[in-house]
Amino acid sequence: MLLVSNIVVGLVALLHIYILVLEMFLWTKPAGRKAFGLTQEFADQTKVLGANQGLYNGFLAVGLIYGLVQGPAGLSFKVFFLACVVVAGVYGAATASKKILFVQAVPAAIALALVLLAR
Repeated sequence: MLLVSNIVVGLVALLHIYILVLEMFLWTKPAGRKAFGLTQEFADQTKVLGANQGLYNGFLAVGLIYGLVQGPAGLSFKVFFLACVVVAGVYGAATASKKILFVQAVPAAIALALVLLAR
């Protein structure tokens, strides 16, 4: 069970690295605009905001990766950062797009449940 939970935590971390890339580097490019449903004009106007969001997603990924590499001592890091992802996903779904609930919050909630079951 520990291996499965760590794999899912790793996938959540990879997802947030992907979101970081989309928000920090591809926000104004076709891939970033398509992912977030942005016009070129809006993407250009909000590029700095997107990069800021991306940085926060990167911090979430780093926290999860740190929890993974710490082995058993990393449990509290995994729990904390997965909880942060769930909260961010629920907030994003309530304020920005319902899609965020399924892309971000649900995978993190599943990972959190697996981590807690595996301890």
